[in-house]
Amino acid sequence: MRDFTLHAYQQLLETLKAKQLPIYTFEEVCKNKPSGAYIVLRHDVDAKPENSLQTAKLEAALNIKATYYFRIVKQSNQPEIIREIAFMRHEIGYHYEDLSICNGNAEKAIRNFKENLNYFRQFYPVKTICMHGSPRSHFDNRNLWQHYSYREMGIIGEPYLDFLLQNKVIYFTDTGRCWDGEKYNIRDKAEKTMASPLSRKKIHYTVDLIEWIKQTDIRQPFMITTHPQRWTNHAENWMKEYVLQSCKNVVKRFLIACRKE
Repeated sequence: MRDFTLHAYQQLLETLKAKQLPIYTFEEVCKNKPSGAYIVLRHDVDAKPENSLQTAKLEAALNIKATYYFRIVKQSNQPEIIREIAFMRHEIGYHYEDLSICNGNAEKAIRNFKENLNYFRQFYPVKTICMHGSPRSHFDNRNLWQHYSYREMGIIGEPYLDFLLQNKVIYFTDTGRCWDGEKYNIRDKAEKTMASPLSRKKIHYTVDLIEWIKQTDIRQPFMITTHPQRWTNHAENWMKEYVLQSCKNVVKRFLIACRKE
């Protein structure tokens, strides 16, 4: 099976469905605070929202709801696609990067954030947000909340601040276009204290993740994050994304090395 295709993603969804664990949006988790083992499906729509529409349709066909975080920039923010995904009963959230956009100016960034949040609320009553990693920026967008409170704006959750800090949550992300891309990962990561399946078995390809899910007696919550721009059956687009991500990974490793120094 070629990885990062819609065929591969559908197999992952079918595996999750067969596991018979509850699958929640992040909003549902924040509202209902479920206990035990469950799955949160999260998508960061960094670019190519048409790919997100395809993953949303696959999920809807299996009666699965997921959370889609859209950026304000044009390569993510496509109103008709956002409306269609919301119509399928998926959650829509704001993938915020205001501190990076505003060059670290918190006062300007919070004005920007409020304006953008209100924009996305025309499509869906947004209750959760998620930071965009902005790997080329020196500014961590989460630091905006050192000065302000998103709860005052009706936001009930931010995955990195309200979920992934829990040390009984397992986190999977396809950052780096693989499932073990820590060496390419600048900010899309959880705390080191978290229980991690990666320490028990190598999970690099989607088939590895599928096998882990099949074979593991899962007893704790976990979040799976994908970037749907990477998932496509179109051969030319698949190859373009493969080459582009390979180049990005080299740059990210360089940036991580520079920041450690």
